[in-house]
Amino acid sequence: MLKIEMPKHHKTTHGIYYVIAAGILWSMMGIGIRLIESANVWQILLYRSASLVVFLYVVLQIKNKKNPFLLMYRAQTPAFFAAAGLFMAYSGGIYAVQNTTVANAMLLFASAPFITAILGYLCLGEKVPNYTIIAIGFAMFGIAIMVFESVGSNTLRGSAAGVISAFGFSIFTISLRWGKQTDMLPAVFLSGLLAITLTIPICYYQGMSLLLNRSDAMFALGLGIFQVGIGLVLYTIGSKSVPAAELTLLSLSEVLLGPIWVWLFLGEKASQMTFLGGIILLIAICYNSTLLIKNRHKKNIS
Repeated sequence: MLKIEMPKHHKTTHGIYYVIAAGILWSMMGIGIRLIESANVWQILLYRSASLVVFLYVVLQIKNKKNPFLLMYRAQTPAFFAAAGLFMAYSGGIYAVQNTTVANAMLLFASAPFITAILGYLCLGEKVPNYTIIAIGFAMFGIAIMVFESVGSNTLRGSAAGVISAFGFSIFTISLRWGKQTDMLPAVFLSGLLAITLTIPICYYQGMSLLLNRSDAMFALGLGIFQVGIGLVLYTIGSKSVPAAELTLLSLSEVLLGPIWVWLFLGEKASQMTFLGGIILLIAICYNSTLLIKNRHKKNIS
């Protein structure tokens, strides 16, 4: 039978659409958390992780034709580090959005590629190009501006949690590289189980109910399926045909759209310092990604 294969540039184009769509879904986190009335970070994480685990169980069962728990059992050590990193990213991200502006939280999340570059050098011996070192310097300056604004206010913990969230996602990324894993979904499935296992005793120890009101429960469960789950599936599909440097640029749709949603629907505005620090950080990301793309094209040509 004649097999018709899609041209490479068509695959890349479709991959770009998938990644942008994932960024749009991920950008809904801020407004989703803002709409939750009384649940705290651990209660939200418990419900979001529960719906995420159920969703990914179905996806992995269909995709791999194997029991996801068997895939988890066979997972190597790096997958467990990846899951722990995601738990840190999840909890830090929710806490950040609850305790600082969405714009500030989202922009601090965007520092993850630079933290990943540093961890890649320290843990895996990956070479860091000179232009990435320059970009890291600018990024740290932008982050410092945003965090400095929070000093002495109630939002300092939120800003710190945003950086911790970015650090956790970097651990996740480095762990996947360490284990040379191309499919992130089993590690994400494991992270959901880890989150459920840890948040239940945390809620119990802090005297918090495991039962949320109907509105909070629906929003938290919806975040697990639509904001995280479907977003990850689309990102995984897109990442198969879109190079890593372009992925970094395309993922900025999450950072840029997140503050816009809460401004349009909830009237939440970013401060001037957050705006200034964020602009510096975004310039650093664009500068680094653009040079990565150019250098890759030169290597391909030569």
